[in-house]
Amino acid sequence: MLRKNDLISLTITDITNEASGVGRYEGIAVFVPGSAVGDQLKVRIVKVLKNYAYGIIETILKPSADRTEDVCPVSRQCGGCSLRHISYAAECRIKQNWVTEHFRRIGKIDLAPLPIQPSPAQNAYRNKAQYPVRLGPDGKIQIGFFAPRSHRVIENCFCDLQPPFFGEVLTLIQDFLEQYRISVYDEQSHQGLVRHLFLRWGEKTGEVMVCLVINGQQLPYADALIEKLTAAFPHIVSIQLNCNTAKTNVILGRDCRVLYGKPTISDILCGVKVELSPLSFYQVNRSGAEKLYRIAADFAGLTGKELLLDLYCGAGTIGLSMAHRVREVIGVEIVKEAVENAKENAQRNDIHNARFLCDDAAGAAKTLAEEGLHPDIVVLDPPRKGCDAALLETIGQQMSPERIVMISCNSATAARDAAILCQNGYRVVKLQAVDMFPRTAHVETVVLLSRETNPLTVEVRMEVETGEVKEHPTYKRIQEYVQEKYGFKVHTAYIAEVKRTVGLDMHKAPNAVEQRKHEYHPCPPEKVEAIKDALRHFGLIAE
Repeated sequence: MLRKNDLISLTITDITNEASGVGRYEGIAVFVPGSAVGDQLKVRIVKVLKNYAYGIIETILKPSADRTEDVCPVSRQCGGCSLRHISYAAECRIKQNWVTEHFRRIGKIDLAPLPIQPSPAQNAYRNKAQYPVRLGPDGKIQIGFFAPRSHRVIENCFCDLQPPFFGEVLTLIQDFLEQYRISVYDEQSHQGLVRHLFLRWGEKTGEVMVCLVINGQQLPYADALIEKLTAAFPHIVSIQLNCNTAKTNVILGRDCRVLYGKPTISDILCGVKVELSPLSFYQVNRSGAEKLYRIAADFAGLTGKELLLDLYCGAGTIGLSMAHRVREVIGVEIVKEAVENAKENAQRNDIHNARFLCDDAAGAAKTLAEEGLHPDIVVLDPPRKGCDAALLETIGQQMSPERIVMISCNSATAARDAAILCQNGYRVVKLQAVDMFPRTAHVETVVLLSRETNPLTVEVRMEVETGEVKEHPTYKRIQEYVQEKYGFKVHTAYIAEVKRTVGLDMHKAPNAVEQRKHEYHPCPPEKVEAIKDALRHFGLIAE
């Protein structure tokens, strides 16, 4: 029987969606971060639970053929680049397998994806970064990233995923804060001024934005900072304050104030010029996004005659990039500021066949369908939690477009949503993984669905699969399952947290409150695994 601190020999045979290697020891699964399939290891057990355990690498006895040198000095502590220790070819292969397995297990769709499209760049590809600012144990200011499942800052101004000059900007601001003794934020006391630093770069234009997120309304000695930044970095065209005085983990507040230059920076994506504020959504890998949108446009099979409905359209970049190849674009987005950005982007680019509505996707689709709108193509680009089931039913049963193109940052929810569309008269024709986030455990998926010409085929297939469908559990049922199997209780907030991380639809628990009475701590790893086990048991996520 495994015990904490045991030293065992372990061969890694698989890798999880969180990028931890997995091996089996005496029938028990052992999760080992930083390992690769094929590694033969000496592993120190750090935690033992009923059906699985966690370990750390003590010695690599025989490295996997996939291993490569990890040049980042803090990657193990930071946790952001969870695949940096393997070759990029192996990373792409793993991500391809994740997409394939999600569609096979969750969607019951056995279509082999097209070969994964790699990112044009594997380093320095991010055009945006957000850095927490805190005091370290030695009383000095730390700027970097939070360690996994904690709010402990791992100091790192020069991350390989960001442009090198981001680190130079951060170093200058760090020196400024130290020189002028400007306080930094403390989460426990809710005191201190500077919470985060936000940097954004227009790759095609070269324009740079610097935004300081503060727990207040004014930044002391702001003129001195402006002078230092603009003298050292002429490409900085916007310096702003974002005021966030709430007791929250959300990084940005709603109010931005320009200290220097413009309220936005510009960039060009797929030939469309866009203006970006600190609050604007924009793909962090611009060259990767161009590849992603080209694939989506190719899947759509545009002829110039189509009415295209772009749901979850954000600032309109997908629809606007296709506007010159369709008759009309209708975009829908729930965030008011994003809708205004989309309208401005259309006007700025002399695009006159696009209009944008501010509404949630499900509500807008229902209204448009009742008004008799029948788009030829629907483009879906939902958040990680995926699409509302009612939206998918409206699209399939009332709008009945010839083709649906789904772009998803979560292949598990994409598989679930594709299965729902298959129940409503569609079939998956093409499936493509696109790597937008090299060295991390994230991958984009593009799905093409086409309306079935023989509805009977769909009905027969889905009847065969009904045995796979399990109950949709309440929070109480999940709690009961965990209590019965693992012997401990889990709070509904922990269930909600885990559901968010795996991209499931969120529903409030009956006793949910808008504001927590006590300080909230992230869900402990053993409870994360127990909740995921429950979700797997009820068929909500893949085995």
